[in-house]
Amino acid sequence: MDLRVSTQSVQAVAVRNMREAITSGFFRPGDRLVETEMCTMLGISRPSLREALRSLEAEKLITIVPNRGPIIPILTAEEARELYDVRMMLEPEACALSASRASEAAINAMREALRAFDVAVKSEDAASQIKATRSFYDQILSSCGHRLIEEMLNTLLARVTFLRMKSMSLAGRAEKSSQEMWAILKHISAGNPAAARTAAVRHVKKACEAAMLAYEKNEATS
Repeated sequence: MDLRVSTQSVQAVAVRNMREAITSGFFRPGDRLVETEMCTMLGISRPSLREALRSLEAEKLITIVPNRGPIIPILTAEEARELYDVRMMLEPEACALSASRASEAAINAMREALRAFDVAVKSEDAASQIKATRSFYDQILSSCGHRLIEEMLNTLLARVTFLRMKSMSLAGRAEKSSQEMWAILKHISAGNPAAARTAAVRHVKKACEAAMLAYEKNEATS
């Protein structure tokens, strides 16, 4: 991944590129960000980097630990469950609203994202699975017409991405996730808010169950 930035809007571009690296899984939970290495990767000065890091800390994408520097936070099982609780409150409503408001172009983009997801599942390309899932939900959020829901879920994106990687690491989970997302799209494209909401609730519940199982397996092997 090329994180180098131009001289224009250095700090803003650095924040954007680092945010993308974190939310895409390029950096993983527990990774320590070494300032000298980050300056080289981004092509920016240390003062600009530190300003960017402060912005990312405010978004809770990184944690600055005394005597250690910035790290990508590790999500505990309890924090993960709380995050799924928030998703359960927001995502089904976003899907219901999208069923009422999504344009044909948005629905087609959702369909293409899920096709890309299925290709990634067959090739066992985890990074592309995450990218396609994100594209699918980006379309739902942008078409739901509720800016606050979109804003709140976007602030959780890095942590949601981590949980998606964790849950879809389980054998067979990606295939089931595909079926669940296609069900959501079916009801959005049919303009059925109630059914879209129900399908989204089921998807979040199943994702939560898979993530909790992944946490249990990690604890058993640690």
